[in-house]
Amino acid sequence: MVLNEIITLLEKKAPLKLQETYDNSGLLIGSPNKETEKALISLDVTEEVINEAITNKCNLIISHHPVIFKGLKKLTGSNTIERIVEKAIKNDIALYAIHTNLDNVSGGVNSVLAKRLGVTNCKILQPGIEKMYKIVTFCPHDSTQKVMESLFSSGAGNIGNYDSCSYLTEGKGTFRALEGSDPYIGELNKLHYESETKIECIIAEHKLSNAVKAMLKSHPYEEVAYDIIPLQINNPDVGAGMIGELPMPVSINEFLKTIKDALGCQHLKHNKLINHPVRKVAFCGGSGSFLINTAAKNNADIFITGDIKYHDYFEHTGRMTLVDAGHFETEHPVKELLYAFLKENFPNFALQISKSDVNPVSFL
Repeated sequence: MVLNEIITLLEKKAPLKLQETYDNSGLLIGSPNKETEKALISLDVTEEVINEAITNKCNLIISHHPVIFKGLKKLTGSNTIERIVEKAIKNDIALYAIHTNLDNVSGGVNSVLAKRLGVTNCKILQPGIEKMYKIVTFCPHDSTQKVMESLFSSGAGNIGNYDSCSYLTEGKGTFRALEGSDPYIGELNKLHYESETKIECIIAEHKLSNAVKAMLKSHPYEEVAYDIIPLQINNPDVGAGMIGELPMPVSINEFLKTIKDALGCQHLKHNKLINHPVRKVAFCGGSGSFLINTAAKNNADIFITGDIKYHDYFEHTGRMTLVDAGHFETEHPVKELLYAFLKENFPNFALQISKSDVNPVSFL
């Protein structure tokens, strides 16, 4: 399989444009045109993971965290990152990272956490402001359904928990086919009036190009009239963290046990526990302390993340329980997510989850 086929699929699920500005997701080492026979999935790329890839003849590592995070000015093997990069290049192993772009999509890291924790009716905790577009086109009435379906299948018309959203207006269009044209309807050099449907629907920026191509391919006209109108709106399907509900309220101590068991935590760090049952749960895989106040404003009973700082624990004492379940613990389920997603789409492609990928933090 050509590596670019895998990249295209991953970036359809988590477009690179959704990564944070500080991030370095995407293909870090290797050519997108190389033949790829077997992939190893990991949370991090360590020297042990590279050695595991070599042993198991994997020429691709798909990791959540990018091993090249800051600029590399030399490759002398003087530190861990340089040695990893050098060994990957020498052994022709491509490295691909899918980090904050996977954090920031519905169906990504936080959706896996929701499933593990038993949280339902989830939505993005802090929706992102994404550049959206309105596609407007005009077609004969008998082609309306075909053109609409081409747009919808490309991701146009999605609004929150609804899809296939559009607005249709009937009217009349005019055109005159000149010499050299091949009109779908009408006669050369004669003004033609055609009853048409105006189709309007919105689409996210990263899906726009494919939607336009699909629309043009399905449209019967030789020359297609269409408008692309930029919009700036909150997209409920992208953003940071998630919030949802438990099917039934449970005691705080019972839910803390659920967290430990579901994520394999040795320890949980938390502030003073609330003295009422837990129903509304907010969470963010990895370092999500920047969402503490947002979780509180959404009346969460508990907020779960990793890397909470000392002074953060004083916030919302008695009103919302803060739980630091660990960076590794809240993100390692992403490996199973990536494995299942790739297997579903490429069932015959060789994949395995790293056994060398372990929590770098130890407890005494």
